[in-house]
Amino acid sequence: MPREIITTPSPNLLFRNARVVDPGLGIEQTLDVLVENGVIKRVAPQIQAPYNFEMINAAGLVLTPGWFDMHVHFREPGREDEETVLTGCAAALAGGFTGVCPMPNTSPATDKAEIVKAIIHQGAQTMVDVHPIAAASKGRDGKEPTEIAELIDAGAVAFSDDGCAIRTAELTRRVMEYAGMFNKTIIEHAEDGLPGMPAVAEDIIVARDILLAEYLGARVHIAHISSKRAIDLVRWAKTRGVQVTCEVTPHHFCLSHDAVIGFETNTKMNPPLRAAEDVEALIAGLQDNTIEVIATDHAPHSSEEKNVEYGAAPFGIIGLETALGLIISRLVLTKKLALAKAVEKVTVAPRRILQLPQAQIKEGQPANLTLFSIEKKWVVDKAKFYSKSRNTPFDGWQLTGQVFG
Repeated sequence: MPREIITTPSPNLLFRNARVVDPGLGIEQTLDVLVENGVIKRVAPQIQAPYNFEMINAAGLVLTPGWFDMHVHFREPGREDEETVLTGCAAALAGGFTGVCPMPNTSPATDKAEIVKAIIHQGAQTMVDVHPIAAASKGRDGKEPTEIAELIDAGAVAFSDDGCAIRTAELTRRVMEYAGMFNKTIIEHAEDGLPGMPAVAEDIIVARDILLAEYLGARVHIAHISSKRAIDLVRWAKTRGVQVTCEVTPHHFCLSHDAVIGFETNTKMNPPLRAAEDVEALIAGLQDNTIEVIATDHAPHSSEEKNVEYGAAPFGIIGLETALGLIISRLVLTKKLALAKAVEKVTVAPRRILQLPQAQIKEGQPANLTLFSIEKKWVVDKAKFYSKSRNTPFDGWQLTGQVFG
């Protein structure tokens, strides 16, 4: 059975003695937070508990704005055997995420308004804010742009052909121009298609999209960046004022290609795990804010599909329920990133890039909160996941940093 976690909304709460970390407001101190009717009523060092309020003793725990994952795959419509919006949202809550962006490589692709609306409708049945990313091209086949305006009206927050790159520079230009009319971001899966998926296959598309974004004054976000040169290209582009942002996954900053020895298919992902020098470059990119966002690329696959020879297995691993522990264990406790900076990359930055309202621990704001420990140790047990799938390379790992609600 999955481990228990606070997932039921309670309208009236008092968080007592929490370590409140809100990077957007520059807050990091021990405070009480009073929530009334789902809205933050007061934030102060000591608050008297009103009658009939549930009190949560948060001493030793960290309270932050709700975590946001701008890159997940929930497989609905088409592969509900692997994940649905409902089970994906349950995994998100277990991982401490109150907001997610499902990617469009569903079957059929998320390229029509009715599909976007259906995903949002499913998400509305949960405590998670679900903001779909729509396909950049019809059917994700790289031939013709989708109906950008119609998809935005339906609730799409960005555009991508994730799973592959937008096929041509011409099509990328057209999608950037159309999305730019609404100030929306293109999210690029940077892969040129060279056999063996070397780092240069990623670098080529990153360079192409940076140059197009500069030429058009458009916005582009590089998904799951993994190569040293790609990071260098983004860093260079930022000095030129290009509107380029990027994200990294926990598996890419925790694992190198050495993990592939033995051909465990849960180490097969796209982009592939890179060399140790690339991992070091990812950490440096997080530190100097070249990489603004940490996102999981949560990619569920059935056991039947993963338990085959390496070459035949699909790419991807699940990540929502291990992300917080990996971030705390591998970045914060190793002093590679300050806690507030790590929190910023899963709260403030993704919402800013997608131009969504910020979650803030501030009087009058909706109580969109994540509560966790940076001291609690736990062992990853894939049998206890809320996700429908079990494809993780981290099963059995001891992590420090656990979600409470």
